[in-house]
Amino acid sequence: MKIHASGEDYLEAVLILQKKQGMVRSIDLARHMGFSKPSISHAVGVLRDGGFLTMDEDGFLHLTDIGREVAEKIYERHQFFTEQLVAAGVDRETAEQDACRIEHAISDTSFRKLKEKVQGTD
Repeated sequence: MKIHASGEDYLEAVLILQKKQGMVRSIDLARHMGFSKPSISHAVGVLRDGGFLTMDEDGFLHLTDIGREVAEKIYERHQFFTEQLVAAGVDRETAEQDACRIEHAISDTSFRKLKEKVQGTD
């Protein structure tokens, strides 16, 4: 199943919250992302149906293997682009916003090549 940028953002947010607090519920996601509970419930349903996450009997969200793979890929890109933009002199808030757009648009090949170039491993 193809996942849209918004779905990638939800998965990334679940990953970030899991790193911060361990267990994540939909309400945690709503607070973190600033979206309404109904919007989160809809997105969680779509991601669950797509096989990207599960919800246990206590309402905790868990990334599936493919969901974790997508979330980690997006999170890595987000961190990389944020840090590169900040290093170039962009304020952190703007860098975060721009990184969020770039992380979805760049191909795997271009990201890998750019990262190698920046790290000097090309």
